[in-house]
Amino acid sequence: MTPQGDARKRRRRRSSGTLADLLYVDKTKTPTPESEWTDLVRSIAARDQHALHALYERAKRPVFTLIMRILDDRETAEEVTADVFHDVWRRAAKFDSAGGTVLGWIMNQARSRAIDRWRFDRRKKRASLHGASSPSNASSSRSAFDAAEQSRVLRDALKLLTPDERQAIELTYFSGVTYAEAARQLKQPLGTLKTRIRCGLQKLRRTLPTRREES
Repeated sequence: MTPQGDARKRRRRRSSGTLADLLYVDKTKTPTPESEWTDLVRSIAARDQHALHALYERAKRPVFTLIMRILDDRETAEEVTADVFHDVWRRAAKFDSAGGTVLGWIMNQARSRAIDRWRFDRRKKRASLHGASSPSNASSSRSAFDAAEQSRVLRDALKLLTPDERQAIELTYFSGVTYAEAARQLKQPLGTLKTRIRCGLQKLRRTLPTRREES
């Protein structure tokens, strides 16, 4: 098979309904080896602001998209996104590559930050309303509830994966490496890796919402 044909085959494998679509990974960009992501985090731990900027440029889109799914408010999502990368700056020295990919680590922080902000905003709204209700307030409450429910569904879906399935999906869809490259990095047969990715995505498809949301 030609390189062009192989690339088309990989694109078809990552069609609608996969985790890559959920997070809107830009598949037109050349995949970045996980080692480069790790090197950036190490440089950030050494207080290199240029490395932080480079990491931000690579990761900001999926981070912002996930936060938007939870908060459903662009201004707040932009603020929380900035907070996430501030957390990366503070916590870079604690990153452990044995626990997963760099982007997976950042996405976990983004999800936690967004959920905390949603809870804070909900408490603030309740305090200001003093129990009063109106059609507009009810609509806002439903929107907030829907955002929280989406976040819960995503967290529950990820818990359904085995550690091997989650690691394989993080590496191929968050970091963007090919199946063959992932198999080499994980020291697994290519067929085993594909099976774990297929099983993991099937679990996610059964649980995750299919609605697309533009950032």
